[in-house]
Amino acid sequence: MNNLFVILLFLCTGAAIFSKVKSDSKSVPTVRLSNGYYIPAIGLGTSRALEKDCERAVKDAIDAGYRHIDSAFAYKNEKGVGNGVRAKIDEGVIKREDIFITTKLWNTFHDPELVPRAFQKSFDNLNLTYIDLYLLHWPMAYATIHKDGSTTPLKDIADVQTDPAFENGTAITVAIDYLDTWRAMEKLMSDGKIRSIGVSNFNSQQIDRLLSIAKIKPVVNQVECHANFNQHKLLKFCAERNITVIAYSPLGRPGRQPIGTNTLAINNPKVAQIASTHKKSPNQIILRYTYQNGAVVIPKSTSKDRIKSNFDIFDFEISKEEMSVIDSLNDNTRLVPFAQAAHDSNYPFSIEF
Repeated sequence: MNNLFVILLFLCTGAAIFSKVKSDSKSVPTVRLSNGYYIPAIGLGTSRALEKDCERAVKDAIDAGYRHIDSAFAYKNEKGVGNGVRAKIDEGVIKREDIFITTKLWNTFHDPELVPRAFQKSFDNLNLTYIDLYLLHWPMAYATIHKDGSTTPLKDIADVQTDPAFENGTAITVAIDYLDTWRAMEKLMSDGKIRSIGVSNFNSQQIDRLLSIAKIKPVVNQVECHANFNQHKLLKFCAERNITVIAYSPLGRPGRQPIGTNTLAINNPKVAQIASTHKKSPNQIILRYTYQNGAVVIPKSTSKDRIKSNFDIFDFEISKEEMSVIDSLNDNTRLVPFAQAAHDSNYPFSIEF
């Protein structure tokens, strides 16, 4: 499928922008990344999940059919993710090659000299034979400060403040170019521990700047994407560059909506009507909507029932007319503004997309 066809498909139909799709025994579509590897079209998000809850959720997700788990150093639950995956490998439910594991380089480790150490820490935490996808979590770099407040060279990567901030809550950022960080990530690919690298929370200008120097191009841009913030322009932009978009917070972070914002799409009567038509829940409709728009979705939950329900989105299709109805609910409500770093020159949300 050439790029022109992909773009026309997106503009004319709103269909998923998948170069090639195949299914496993549980009929889970997979998206072909630009480097030839495949990523399952739905994954379990683990942000804010406690380690013990995360391990249980990962086991439940694998039992439900998930073959894609998203994690990050900053979530502080990589060990739980790894424990859950290994338990299911030991039980014979899956093999390592059956599941796609993502983790991310945190902002405090953008110094190129720290990148390999930070990756090794995540690799050790997960305790798996390889990582499928390693993402540059944000384009901004944070100061590397010990938990005790000192700034001497790190002996232990774990002994770092993940969110160093001034008294007013503003993040303590430093001037490290994400291009230099990316070059260090490229070097990680040589030892066989990582299959793919990508970015997260990058805007269009940052992506083009990165593509201009990258020896290994990012296969993914993971961003906030949901019916209230459908990211159509960024989806089209990434499709044109053969970059897969992974949608975090694809349900709009129910229960964490900022005061004063409009009602989430999952609570809208129009979505309820579409859900009734398909005999699905509003959550399933909203996940399906973002999937049909061309993004991989990674809803987060630690509830066994919700994990199973979120997965059940591949046995129906939302019509073009219904997609248009949901399109009309887009109000560009960004629920993860990351305002504590808005002062940084690499803050990604100062332009439209």
